[in-house]
Amino acid sequence: MIEKILKIEGMNCSSCSMHVEKTVKKLNGTLEANVNLATEKLKIKYDSSKLNMEDIVIAVNKAGYKVVKDSQPERDVVDSLSKRFITSAIFAIPLLVISMGHMFGYSLPEFIAPEFSPRTFAISQLLLTTPIMIIGWNFFKVGTKTLLKGAPNMDSLIAIGTSTGYLYGLFAVYQIFNGNLSYIHQLYFESSATILMLITLGKHLESMSKGKTSEAIKKLIELVPKTARIERVSKELIVPLEEVKVGDIVIIKPGDKVPVDGVVVEGSTSIDESMLTGESIPVEKIVGSSIIGASINKNGFVKYRATKVGKDTALAQIIKLVEEAQGSKAPIAKMADIISGYFVPIVMVLAILSGLAWYIGTGDLIFAMTIFISVLVIACPCALGLATPTAIMIGTGKGAEYGVLIKSGEALETAHKIQTIIFDKTGTITEGKPKITDILVEGKFSKDEILIFAASAEKGSEHPLGDAIVKAAEEKDLELKPVESFKAIPGYGIEVEIEEKYILLGNYKLMTERNVELKNLKEVSNRLAEEGKTPMYIAIDQKIAGVIAVADTIKKNSKKAIEVLHRMGIEVAMITGDNERTAYAIANQVGIDRVFAEVLPKDKATEVKRLQNEGKKVAMVGDGINDAPALAQADIGIAIGSGTDVAIESADIVLMRSDLMDVSTAIKLSRETIKNIKQNLFWAFGYNILGIPVAMGILYIFGGPLLSPMIAGGAMSISSASVITNALRLKRFKPENGEKI
Repeated sequence: MIEKILKIEGMNCSSCSMHVEKTVKKLNGTLEANVNLATEKLKIKYDSSKLNMEDIVIAVNKAGYKVVKDSQPERDVVDSLSKRFITSAIFAIPLLVISMGHMFGYSLPEFIAPEFSPRTFAISQLLLTTPIMIIGWNFFKVGTKTLLKGAPNMDSLIAIGTSTGYLYGLFAVYQIFNGNLSYIHQLYFESSATILMLITLGKHLESMSKGKTSEAIKKLIELVPKTARIERVSKELIVPLEEVKVGDIVIIKPGDKVPVDGVVVEGSTSIDESMLTGESIPVEKIVGSSIIGASINKNGFVKYRATKVGKDTALAQIIKLVEEAQGSKAPIAKMADIISGYFVPIVMVLAILSGLAWYIGTGDLIFAMTIFISVLVIACPCALGLATPTAIMIGTGKGAEYGVLIKSGEALETAHKIQTIIFDKTGTITEGKPKITDILVEGKFSKDEILIFAASAEKGSEHPLGDAIVKAAEEKDLELKPVESFKAIPGYGIEVEIEEKYILLGNYKLMTERNVELKNLKEVSNRLAEEGKTPMYIAIDQKIAGVIAVADTIKKNSKKAIEVLHRMGIEVAMITGDNERTAYAIANQVGIDRVFAEVLPKDKATEVKRLQNEGKKVAMVGDGINDAPALAQADIGIAIGSGTDVAIESADIVLMRSDLMDVSTAIKLSRETIKNIKQNLFWAFGYNILGIPVAMGILYIFGGPLLSPMIAGGAMSISSASVITNALRLKRFKPENGEKI
């Protein structure tokens, strides 16, 4: 399977994007296709044994659109539309004065007045309208092409409406030149010209608004320096960033931006990584330390070996993730897509039927044509197509600003439905850096001997509790013993052999399973657990030798984060492998509602499923490899950014700065985005539901006003801009902690 993201040129409304999507989905070998109107991108997954890129490009071209390698910069698009609008206005304003000045009491000079010079009056309007038609040629080119291919779009509506008015105007000019002066008041040029001018203005406003939606990506890209200082053949060179290769020795001096990811090989410094991690305190770097590209060197001089360059750097991966999220489609968009697919053909049928009905009823061709054109130009599939993707672009971009990476539109939508959030304990609610608090002995071994055996056993372990035991032994300069055999028992502990002694180190379940009598240490360990400490039993040659108590500190924001979630009406649960007493002690400190204790790593996903079976939408927050199945099982998986790659890969949302306050930020952002999308869809649907009947003359039947084609064109343009402007209100979103990365 191959996945590609292609830029599509020529799409102007949701009918366009739906047509491209349907065309590509029909190709043999397409596994998945998704077109985003706001980003103008096609995301496609396909079987390369059945389909190749050339076939896809040909299919898109046949549909009337074009796959482009490098899209026109947004600023150029805005400038081009601005020039088109200004030029159109230069011709349209005098045209309106000539054609409609008399309606406002303005008298034209005799050489152009209709009663004195009818031919000059007519030909001047034609000469002023024709340049505007040429400026708007793209509407006719795209609209006609898609109409002939049986997939009409917004441009088709505009092309039919304005060309009808223009062609009728040409007919009227012909009649005037043949002496039929009754056609002086039946020229229709000003409607066609004004419609095109106003729609160009709408497109200009739309493109300016679109430019603002992608600021998050621009800010991330701006973090990357353009050049790098590297060492080659004992020479210091400054090269373009693209020329840095894996293995190059990169030099960074005080104040430099770090160009690529790598590992320090010489020197020491402190580096500001806040733009990526949100951690305001500079991080000390020595030989062997990892360095992240786009961070800022503070005061030292170091050399480091490049390990990841180009698209593989941490920042490039973040940018890719945000871009993919902005280009993805939320389930709520499907309704708008389905309607948009039928929208333009229905509007064309309504325009024809209403025009015919009025002609039959009144016998007035001009009146019927006014109705026909008004219906065509007031319909706005653009507003429908932009309602969802624009809000998602801004929502995911806003999340990135605050260190919340939302991987897809689907995740963004689902997050607002979350009713219960399960937090893993170690490394999520707690720091994951526990320390030994107590060592209690039973029998002939001293505390130091117990610590030596335990630390020797845990030397090869990656578990945070084991790491705490090893560090405690190292701090006391105790000499560790060689391990003759080692076996990890997930969820229970470990069994090892040291100096021909058989040692068990683990929890109560391990001791019970191996029939080790705990004597009075059971009561002691219960007391330790009630204090929020994790007791670990050690047995030597099947006899209990002692208890080592380890405590993990709670993250500073854990309690506050849970309080915020409670205020949002969300139930909070905690899952841990710790015994119940320890788990409840921690839960009580931070205000957890439900506790799942003594859960084996493989059973975490089962507990998530159990909550889902209660009918709840569940989010899981974790940071370890053993959290990955649970993250995948949950309706929304939230990975702590400092966690493992596996956890991050399995998650739907990644918290870059490992701050639990960002969990509420993700949920609030989802709620605000979905509310914004619903508002957009309401206005887009409401506009069309109200506007089209008015354009058809429903109010006029009952003595109300008739909608002129010019007003209809202006209203259509404003509707698209208003939907984007409403989406831009999301940029005001500010979370509880209010700090950008």
